[in-house]
Amino acid sequence: MNPDLRKERESASFHTEALIHILDGGAEKTRRRREIEALALNDPELQHEDLNFLSRSERYDMAVKKSALMVRKIREHAISNPEEIMWFKSYVHRWRPEPLDLHLGMFLPTILNQATPEQQDRFFMPAWNLQIIGTYAQTEMGHGSFIRGLETTATYDPSTQEFVLNSPTVTSIKWWPGGLGKTSNHAIVLAQLYTQGQCKGLHAFIVPIRKMGTHEPLPGVVVGDIGPKFGYDEVDNGYLKLENVRVPRENMLMRYAKVMPDGTYMKPPSDKLTYGTMVFIRSMIVGDSARALSQACTIAIRYSAVRHQSELKPGDPEPQILDYQTQQYKLFPLLVTAYAFRFVGSFMREMYHRITGDMNDGDYSQLPELHALSAGLKAFTSWVASAGIEECRMSCGGHGYSRSSGLPDIYVTFSPSCTYEGENTVMMLQTARYLFKSYTQAKSGQKLSGTVSYLNDLCSHIQPQQVASRPMMNINDISRLVEAYQLRAANLVEAAARNYRMELGRRKNKEEAWNSTSIDLVRASGAHCHYVVVKLFAAKLSEITDAAIHDVLNTLCLMYVLYGISKNSGDFLHAGILSDPQISQVHQRVKELLAVIRPNAVALVDAFDYPDAVLASVLGRYDGNVYEHMFEWAKKSPLNKTEVHKSFYKYLKPLQSKL
Repeated sequence: MNPDLRKERESASFHTEALIHILDGGAEKTRRRREIEALALNDPELQHEDLNFLSRSERYDMAVKKSALMVRKIREHAISNPEEIMWFKSYVHRWRPEPLDLHLGMFLPTILNQATPEQQDRFFMPAWNLQIIGTYAQTEMGHGSFIRGLETTATYDPSTQEFVLNSPTVTSIKWWPGGLGKTSNHAIVLAQLYTQGQCKGLHAFIVPIRKMGTHEPLPGVVVGDIGPKFGYDEVDNGYLKLENVRVPRENMLMRYAKVMPDGTYMKPPSDKLTYGTMVFIRSMIVGDSARALSQACTIAIRYSAVRHQSELKPGDPEPQILDYQTQQYKLFPLLVTAYAFRFVGSFMREMYHRITGDMNDGDYSQLPELHALSAGLKAFTSWVASAGIEECRMSCGGHGYSRSSGLPDIYVTFSPSCTYEGENTVMMLQTARYLFKSYTQAKSGQKLSGTVSYLNDLCSHIQPQQVASRPMMNINDISRLVEAYQLRAANLVEAAARNYRMELGRRKNKEEAWNSTSIDLVRASGAHCHYVVVKLFAAKLSEITDAAIHDVLNTLCLMYVLYGISKNSGDFLHAGILSDPQISQVHQRVKELLAVIRPNAVALVDAFDYPDAVLASVLGRYDGNVYEHMFEWAKKSPLNKTEVHKSFYKYLKPLQSKL
């Protein structure tokens, strides 16, 4: 063990294991998670060489091999709990994307949530047993986030009781679905439904795309891999062009919307039900933001405790770079953000399952809020996490640029979440529509509930200026600071609504007015999401009974809240929520909290409990023996298999002989 890391761990003010239990949801959850982890990480069949030294084709081949092994091992170990299956999957693939991601994460859940019982009997078990391998084909070359603009058509033919699917334009070719290029033999295709001469909007269809047994494309199906991307080298993101492909009427997912044998259409109880799988994935991205950011923080903070550089005083030993205030200011706000997002991710997961349960009982009343909150928080957390991962990489200096650090892989694997399942700006505007509608309801006297209930106060006596007129706010009072965030969100929602009304008076139509207000609307959505995160982090504190852990989490929460104010001080000043002296206090307190967090920084990232095999980082090793392993890693480069590369004899030596 590196002596610096040993010292850091010994100086922690709390028991790391106790905090791990809190983050996992209990000691039994930790025990079981680690048991699943050991099954995957200690299995000789599931080991592999460093992927950084393989070609893309080799990486895909390795990923398919491990995915097939993973499914077999899940059966052998009798792992049936969905959460435990995802744990095992994550440890097998070390949290990297893999070819069965959409099969397990979108194809199977869509069948469970949108298929009739008869369709589930027909499709689910073959899909569970990997006879059917599916993907989710929604995005097209010409349309992504604006899914109502998708062009793929499914026209019902009552004479044969079949749907005829077509890609009528180049831009209608399905583009990007993971597993589509080479792995899948079926796809859930989102297409515009035409029946009895009318378009009924987007619906989902199960479409066979490859022959069972031979895996060759079926007639009318043009399918393949879209080529190298920024990352995701293990995944065969693909394209799909459909040319008069016929599927039986029963292949339309009909739990909610239906087409009868004669072509009569029966609409669903909510038009948002078609997007249920997207809402699920967006909710999961919130937790994934916490995971990716916490991994990056683990690497950067451990390395910063090991790395010594420069001098604080001439002639003194080089200090740990974690002792520099500027390094702390880079990393500690990201550390507290990772904790905040961890709690928000748990909230979104629970909210999704609760509302899905209500929907199964016929109650769709909370679906709009789930749709809006999952969109907004997906955007808010993925933007912050993506930028934070890059900040962690740069905080590691030159070594952060090496793939051996693990940070480039975390970044290229996570950053697509800012655009997939909805481009983030579009997601924020979706949330804005919900906020605008809620604001209008509150102004008309309706009582709001849920995460937008604070908008009720716009019609009451509470105004931002009244907060500023109170005695100087105690900036260590988290409950008062949560109130400040609430007022900030309400003020920006009201300002956006006011600007929309002004634009409406000078524009041709409401659509132009909305577009001309969109910057304000995105700001309002961001403030709303920020408030929700702050509120949930603060609420989590009341659940902590361990005094030492409560103390340290209270510090993290306070840092998260105050750092957010310092970065958005203009909003709080402009609305009269905080005064200039209060903002100055906030800036000073943030600097003070850096020193408070410093002794616990390594223990706090240890509590994320990532094994070295998952981090795959020489800089973030638990034992801190960075430099020895960096040298060993470099020697494994394929370029080092020979002392003299063949290019020397082919190009350089002939050139030298002529000089």
